[in-house]
Amino acid sequence: MLATSLQYLKGVGPRKAADLKRAGLSTIDDLLLRLPFRYEDRSRMQPIATLRPGQRVAVLGRIMSAGVTTTRRRGFRIFHAVVGDSSGAIKCTWFNQAFLADVLRPPQDVVIFGDVKLDSSGLHFLNPEHELIGGDLAGVHTGRIVPFYEKTGSVTPNMQRRLVRAAIDALPADLADPLPEDVRARLGLVGRREAFEQAHFPSTDVDVEVLNAFRAPAQRRLIFEEFFLFQLGHAWRRRASHDLRKAHVPVVDDRIRQSAARVLPFRLTPGQKVALKEIVEDMLRPAPMHRLLQGDVGSGKTIVALLAALVAMENGLQVAFMAPTEILAVQHYGTLARLLASSRFRVELLTGSLGAQKRQGVLADIERGTSALVVGTHALVQDDVRFAKLGLVVIDEQHRFGVAQRAALAGKGLMPDVLLMTATPIPRTLALTDYSELDVSKIPDRPPGRTPVKTTVVPDARREDVYRLIRSQLAQGRQAYVIYPLVEGSEKVDLRSATEMAEHLQTAVFPDLSVAVLHGRMPQEEKDRVMQAFAAGRTQVLVSTTVIEVGIDVPNATVMVIEHAERFGLSQLHQLRGRVGRGAWESHCVLLYQAPW
Repeated sequence: MLATSLQYLKGVGPRKAADLKRAGLSTIDDLLLRLPFRYEDRSRMQPIATLRPGQRVAVLGRIMSAGVTTTRRRGFRIFHAVVGDSSGAIKCTWFNQAFLADVLRPPQDVVIFGDVKLDSSGLHFLNPEHELIGGDLAGVHTGRIVPFYEKTGSVTPNMQRRLVRAAIDALPADLADPLPEDVRARLGLVGRREAFEQAHFPSTDVDVEVLNAFRAPAQRRLIFEEFFLFQLGHAWRRRASHDLRKAHVPVVDDRIRQSAARVLPFRLTPGQKVALKEIVEDMLRPAPMHRLLQGDVGSGKTIVALLAALVAMENGLQVAFMAPTEILAVQHYGTLARLLASSRFRVELLTGSLGAQKRQGVLADIERGTSALVVGTHALVQDDVRFAKLGLVVIDEQHRFGVAQRAALAGKGLMPDVLLMTATPIPRTLALTDYSELDVSKIPDRPPGRTPVKTTVVPDARREDVYRLIRSQLAQGRQAYVIYPLVEGSEKVDLRSATEMAEHLQTAVFPDLSVAVLHGRMPQEEKDRVMQAFAAGRTQVLVSTTVIEVGIDVPNATVMVIEHAERFGLSQLHQLRGRVGRGAWESHCVLLYQAPW
C-alpha cells in the first residue's frame, strides 16, 4: 500500500504526479513521511458578533447571499458572500476568484478562516480560507489543528493536505510497522498508522506549541523511525564490509619498525601513538579498513598517515594520497618526499596542471608499480589512473570530496584500506549519523612547542589597531596572512577584492615590506611561485582568498587577519585559524567584522 504511486490517489493524475515526483514525492510513503513544517489551531469557532479587528479566527455559518462584481477601471472580478450565524453576519470578499460563485452558494454551511478587517463598510474577511461543511474531506483545512506543508511545484499546501488525508484514509488498520514491537513497547512509541494520523491531523487536545517544536509523541515516533532505519542501514553495511576480504593483508615486523623509526623526524605525541596503533591494527586484519582520523589543525595527522603508508609500502603495496586543492597536494608531496628521501620508495605528484608528457610518464610509473606513493588531487580518480597494487587510500580533508569521488579512488584497488582525515571537529551525534560505518581515531593533543592561537574579534573601525599588531609581529621577523572572501570586486556586494586589498596594503600601509596576493584563479605556476616566496620568508604579508583554508604550513606565520569574518562559516574560520600557531611563537587570529549599524 505505502509503495503505491501517488498517481492513483484521487485528484492527482499523471501531471500532478510528475510535479510531486520532481519534489521527491513518488509514493504514498514519501508523502506521509514529509511532515508539516508548522501547525495552526483552527479548532475553536467564534460567534460572529464577538469578532474584533485584527483577530485571526474561524467562524461557522451559513452563506446568506453571494455574487460577483466587476470593477469599472481595470475589470477585476470580485466575489462577495455574506456569512451569518445565530449571532450576526459578516461580509467576505475574494479578489480575482470569481470561480467561487460556482463553489460557495446559498444556503450552504461553511467554515471561514482568516484575519478580521475593518474599513468604512464595517468588519469583513478579505480572501479568507473556506471549507464547506459535509464535503468528502470536511475538516481538513478548518475546524481543527491544521498542518502546513511546503509548496511543491504546482501542488499547493491545500492540495497536499487533501492528498495526505486521502492517503491516510486508505491505509489499512493493521498497517505493517518497521519498528519491532519490543522496541516500541520499551520506548513507549505509538503504532505507525496512529503516528501518521496524529502527525498530520493531530487531535484538538494536543498543544500546538508542542507540535511546532516537533515534540509530540507521533512526531517523535516518526523521527525515531527515520533514525532507526538509517542506523540499521549503516549497521548492515558495516557488517557486510567486515565480511569482505582484501587482496593483500600487510604484516608488521622489526624491519618495518626500524624503517618507521628512520623516517620519523620527532617523537610522536601520546595521541598520535594511540591513533597509529588503531590504524595499523586495522590494516593487519583481513577486512578492508574504513577509518576516520580526526585531529585539530597542527595535531600531526599527516605524519600518522605517512607511517601507515610506510606499512603498506614495506609490504609491496602502493599508496594513494588525495588532497582537495593543488596547493595542498604540492605541499603534501614536498613533505612526504622529503621524509622519504632516504628510503627506497618513490613519491610522485599527479595534479590537473601537469603537462601531457609529464603526466603520461607518471601514469606509466603508477601502472608499472614503480611509484610507491602517489600524491594528487581529483586527478587521481580519473579513468586513466591505474594502480598496479593499490593497498592504502588516504584522503585528506575528506569533507571536501563527494562520496562518489572517495568511492572512485578506493575502487582503483582490490578493496584497499581507506583512511580519511579531517580537522573539522565532529560532534558525537554527527559521528553516529554521517560516519557510523567508519571507525574513528582521534588525536586530542598537539605536538610539543606549539602555543595556542589568541583569537580576537575586532570591528572594522579599529582596523589601525590590527595593522599595528601586524607590524609589531613583522618587526620580530614573523609573517602574516590577510584573508579576503572575494577575488574580484562585485556590484552586488560591498567588498573590495583580494587584489585591491593587496595593492592597498603595499602602497598605503606597508610600503617598506613585501606584500603578495594568492587566489584560486591564478595559474598554478604563479600560485607555486607565490607560496614558495612566502614559505622562504621573501614575502612578509600574503593576501589570499580561502584557497589557503586547508593544510598550508608556514611555521613562521604568526598573524591571521580574516576580513569580513561575518561572511565565513565556523568550520572555515577554524580551518583558517589553523594556518598560524604552527611554530614556537605566540600567534594571533583577528576576526575583522563590519558592524551592522
